[in-house]
Amino acid sequence: MLKTHNCGELRIEHSGQTVTLAGWVNNRRDQGGVIFIDLRDRWGLTQIVVDEQDNEQAHSVAEKLRSEYVAQVIGEVRVRPEGTTNPQLPTGGIEVVAREIVLLNPSKTPPFYINQDAKVDETTRMRYRYLDLRRQRMQNNIVLRHKVVKYIRDFLDKQDFVEIETPILFKTTPEGARDFLVPSRLMPGNFYALPQSPQQLKQLLMVAGYERYFQIARCFRDEDLRGDRQPEFTQLDLEMSFVQRDDIIALIEALMIEIAENVVGKTPRFKPFPRIRYYDAMEKYGSDKPDLRYDLAAVDITDIAGKSAFPVFVNNAAEGKPIKVLRAPGMAKRSGTALRKLAEELETIARSAGAKGLAWVALPEQENDEVKGPIGKYFTVDQILEIVDRTGSEGGDLLLFLSDKREIVWSITDLLRRHIAQELNLADPQELAFGWIIDFPMFYWNEEENRWDPSQHMFTMPLPEDLPLLDTDPGAARGSQYDLACNGLEVAGGSVRIANREIQEKIFPLIGLTMEEAREQFGHMLEAFEYGVPPHGGIASGIDRLVMVLAGEPNIREVLAFPKTQTGADIMAGAPSPAEPKQLKELHIRSTVES
Repeated sequence: MLKTHNCGELRIEHSGQTVTLAGWVNNRRDQGGVIFIDLRDRWGLTQIVVDEQDNEQAHSVAEKLRSEYVAQVIGEVRVRPEGTTNPQLPTGGIEVVAREIVLLNPSKTPPFYINQDAKVDETTRMRYRYLDLRRQRMQNNIVLRHKVVKYIRDFLDKQDFVEIETPILFKTTPEGARDFLVPSRLMPGNFYALPQSPQQLKQLLMVAGYERYFQIARCFRDEDLRGDRQPEFTQLDLEMSFVQRDDIIALIEALMIEIAENVVGKTPRFKPFPRIRYYDAMEKYGSDKPDLRYDLAAVDITDIAGKSAFPVFVNNAAEGKPIKVLRAPGMAKRSGTALRKLAEELETIARSAGAKGLAWVALPEQENDEVKGPIGKYFTVDQILEIVDRTGSEGGDLLLFLSDKREIVWSITDLLRRHIAQELNLADPQELAFGWIIDFPMFYWNEEENRWDPSQHMFTMPLPEDLPLLDTDPGAARGSQYDLACNGLEVAGGSVRIANREIQEKIFPLIGLTMEEAREQFGHMLEAFEYGVPPHGGIASGIDRLVMVLAGEPNIREVLAFPKTQTGADIMAGAPSPAEPKQLKELHIRSTVES
């Protein structure tokens, strides 16, 4: 090794020892005869002192060093003089007096500062990702990811799980997003698919009798990207035999609490995690992954507003459309012009979710003052007081009225809720608020395709009491599905699986597959289901998204070593790129794209 210690290791008890350090020059300060260098490696910083009077050779090398040069330092550890210690650094009580300095490699001037967490254009960061990854914040994130994955493996090993790898090259099947296809050279015209998840394979491992399986699986989906999604991602994938829903929920809940407390040092807001039925979550928060760090909930006032003098509400109530109020705490405490500007801003957000407008009422701060807002005059004093009581509102609150088709009200609620929380800083970035969403509908109706689409996937078992509904009313059936949300993001999702061929074969025609198509695509599973299948269920947790939440990062790219842009490009390497004609010929592929 070119070092005896790392740059975050030395303490006062090392005083007097001769050590060898190696790393990058974080910064250099020349004070005329004495040069101070902060040497940095993955573990931290150590201050190096080079005095020209003590060591001319070392001083002459130090004069040539610049930021991000790679150097080796041999010297003696000493306690820093009184008044010069740095309590902000773990190594702030000592310094190393250089006896010898070796320049291992110079560096061009980086396109951005490595030693600062300054804002840098993302394209530049992605172009020079190897430099971006050298920055402290990114290194902290990558190390956190390592610790989370290691903790998961150790935790599940203690629970007697077996880690089993499943193929990356598999069969293309309709499971939601587009597959990435890989052409076969040896079987012209045929393609492998990169797995969207190991769903079929882990169920087959249950048939194979392993009972408790997991892996840290690479998955691939050719879909539109966003801040919390990448075309390739990593997930904790696990499956268990002879279990029910509560068994899997208990296991994952214990794992998440331990990761939060033992790896990140944060105690989750709720222990145990709350369980919210899907429709309750949608009615209150407009989302099946609500941020539970704050308690902004839409409150139904259809019975009150339907009796008001406001024609829109009267008509909507008669048509069965809900009327709800979302409370914005204290947001009415502003002047008339500022209040109207705020209302316009909120209405623009509501319209983006499909609203035709946004009615509002501003509650006065003084008890005897009148309410403000365009629809206040349509409500009696008693009706306003009843709404205030039902919503828990106070003087100075802004009440936003939402009424339309139920699904549109959900979308408006979600967008406005997130916006209000952001404006009022209601979401503590240091807090982790986990919550389970359960009792999802089994299917959503696909109007364009005239069929049912699975809300999760086609292997989800209906709730036992809803099994008869597959024959009579599929839209009313609920699945044995459970999602784990944290801070407004889904961080895990799973279900109890269908373990019976007869039930599985009922699902295929509902989702638009003929039995011939089903046998072609899933014949291996259907056949396996004839050889003694244990009741089983499982869950998958997106490692990237989970670490993003744990690290308090706003974007999934901040916890990936080499992510893609939102167009799926790798700017650093120049991928994707055209293939050589020879390669295409070997794969029996002809490109129709003009170069």
